[in-house]
Amino acid sequence: MKAHDQYLKYVRWEEEDGLYVGYCPDLFPYGGVCHDKKEAKAYHQLCALVAEVIEDLQRAGEELPPASTRPMREAIPA
Repeated sequence: MKAHDQYLKYVRWEEEDGLYVGYCPDLFPYGGVCHDKKEAKAYHQLCALVAEVIEDLQRAGEELPPASTRPMREAIPA
């Protein structure tokens, strides 16, 4: 598994901005880090930013933050 695969990345429509906004809570806890009118482009930008941050941290010899955010799953009644 590549280092960036462990981090949750998602894009959602932001009505206020009128754009799709990309998020990766474990690396960018302060909010959305990229945006575009097209969902796929926003996700592509987000993946590039995540890869860049990970490469910078690894190059600097710093430890990667833990990947603790997980997507929600639909509950299955017992």
